[in-house]
Amino acid sequence: MTTADAKRVLETALICSQQPLQVRDMSVLFDDSLAVTTIEEMLRELQQDWATRGVELVRVATGWRFQSRPEMRPFLDRLHPEKPPRYTRATLETLAIIAYRQPVTRGDIENIRGVTVNSLLIKQLEDRGWIEVIGHRDTVGRPALFATTRHFLDDLGLASLDQLPLMESAEQQASAMDLLELQLQGGDEVAADAKPRPEADAGDEQFSLTGTQA
Repeated sequence: MTTADAKRVLETALICSQQPLQVRDMSVLFDDSLAVTTIEEMLRELQQDWATRGVELVRVATGWRFQSRPEMRPFLDRLHPEKPPRYTRATLETLAIIAYRQPVTRGDIENIRGVTVNSLLIKQLEDRGWIEVIGHRDTVGRPALFATTRHFLDDLGLASLDQLPLMESAEQQASAMDLLELQLQGGDEVAADAKPRPEADAGDEQFSLTGTQA
């Protein structure tokens, strides 16, 4: 099999797959006759082959996949004119805190945001597959420690947490929050808050991820 033929096989498998493919999965296509480094090199070549098209080949947390480029979204949205899901500011802030400060407890999140975190909000993020409990803090009550999942990174189109945008300043925080909202609108569920307790009415006020955790 020539390199061109092997690239065609990879391209076809990636386009037809409904989930990202890992390199070890793609090696099965060739009966493990191609080295992992060879497949990775062909994937990089495919990225270049598609560099000028409306679809791009990217590596996300769970593997490689083809996806539409961000600038194509306004046109693709015309095929599905229904309004995309919207996420409350409290949901985005909670998700951002977990992503940037993980692992964190619910108490950590409340200390950073300065308001009570609704239990339903946490459950919705878990149900959506964006966060999970990875352990418990060794303190009174052993509160759950939350972290983001690889599915969360996939939905953002990222391979690792290192690719998250900086949030060191107020401007960067606002930009990152906008990115979260834009990228996560592709989901099929809306994570909305239940009616907050009175002390949580300040959910849309500015918060800082650079503060000190309790």
